[in-house]
Amino acid sequence: MKSRKKGRPIILIICFIVVAAAAFFGIQFFTKTGIFKIPGVVYYAEDLKDDEKSKLEGVFTEELVLDKDVYISVSESNTKPEPAEGEFLVDIFVPVADFYDVREDISEYEEGEYKYISIDELDSKVKLLSVDDNYYLDEFDKGGIFRIIKFDSEKYDEEIKPLVSDLFSKEFPSKDSVLTFAQTGVTALSRGMNAKLYQVGDAEYFAEGISDYLSGFDLTHTSNESSFTDYANSENICSDKRFINTLLAIGLDIVELTGNHNLDCGATAALETLDTYKENGIKTVGGGSDANDAAVPLQLNEKDSNITFLAYNLSTGGATHGDLPGANQYYEENAIAEINAAKERGDFVIVDVQYYECSAYASEYEDPICDYPQNVPGDEIGFFRHLIDLGADLVVGTSAHQPQTFELYGNGAIYYGLGNLFFDQAWWPGTTRSLILAHYFYNGKLLQTKVIPTVYDKSLQTKLLDKETSRWFLNRLISIRP
Repeated sequence: MKSRKKGRPIILIICFIVVAAAAFFGIQFFTKTGIFKIPGVVYYAEDLKDDEKSKLEGVFTEELVLDKDVYISVSESNTKPEPAEGEFLVDIFVPVADFYDVREDISEYEEGEYKYISIDELDSKVKLLSVDDNYYLDEFDKGGIFRIIKFDSEKYDEEIKPLVSDLFSKEFPSKDSVLTFAQTGVTALSRGMNAKLYQVGDAEYFAEGISDYLSGFDLTHTSNESSFTDYANSENICSDKRFINTLLAIGLDIVELTGNHNLDCGATAALETLDTYKENGIKTVGGGSDANDAAVPLQLNEKDSNITFLAYNLSTGGATHGDLPGANQYYEENAIAEINAAKERGDFVIVDVQYYECSAYASEYEDPICDYPQNVPGDEIGFFRHLIDLGADLVVGTSAHQPQTFELYGNGAIYYGLGNLFFDQAWWPGTTRSLILAHYFYNGKLLQTKVIPTVYDKSLQTKLLDKETSRWFLNRLISIRP
């Protein structure tokens, strides 16, 4: 009897342990905690791209145990959204067409081919189109398709954010990071423009139709062929000193001095003109106070883009020799050395050339003979292409008084002639037009060059050419490219 009484406490203890364990594991089972806990599941949206899903699967591996489920979804917008908590802008897709396509906007008319590509793939070998007149590289919040990935989890801050915040932290081109650079053609504020200035009294008059556009660029360039002097009149290629205000009105940052007329007003006027540019913070290239000064390359280092700007005279005159002011004469050995030095620095290289001029534009009707770049002495096409072969990324002709064709060649692009930005010959249609090259650089890479035609009339006020005429004119130039 005594032995049975001694066994009862042991049995009671065992029963208690069993009941407690059953209760403990039962609670875990029904509440899905402890050893019965079900880990969080990752749910992927069906419209994730293969590369996006692959990147995510590299984070949410089978070994990773989450406390809560996470739902990964995708959305797209035609305007740039402001990402909320758990949302990431992962890509921007922009519409592009062939480099030689004359379209500007895909909503204007739909013929021709175009496609959307990632902004990471955009380069100057294709043509970026605007969407409903919104050009991405001008707007940055429109003109493309903005793709968002969203992570939805009850424990986003604790579990998901540490895993994905660095994975999807990405910088996109913006106004603060894209360098905009406008290259323009021949400027000669002289002869008839002097006479017009005496009538209107204000040099800013000539820039009224173009100043808002050109002054909006980070850098604005022109090739000015005439020097400032008190002796300017309606017959000579010399500029009234007040014409500096025309250049300031367009926000001029860089003046090219490769022209063959900068010495028409004498060495004193040329030197004083250099002082005027310096006083107004305008950089010079392709010309100077003597041969050494004229030959100094212009290095531009802005917004993480490094550009070497070289400019040469290979024309009918105007080049400096020794101690005289004037344009930078082209010498092959100098060009090779300067291009090589720039490439070794990792710079983007622009080469401007004052070449021989086509003279058949002197007609009161549309004469397209000068559209083609082989209507002057020498092998213009061969010479410009040779500069690309030497390593230049972009070659631009700044002597043509009438816009000429352009082409992709090798690893670069060539614009054979930009025409007249400011000039006085309003009676010849060919000389009233010019091309503005609107360059967009991002982290040292040329994303795009947008070609913008301009025109002036008897008022001598330059303005942007209307869209319909621009398409016709660009098609005319493109159709006869080499």
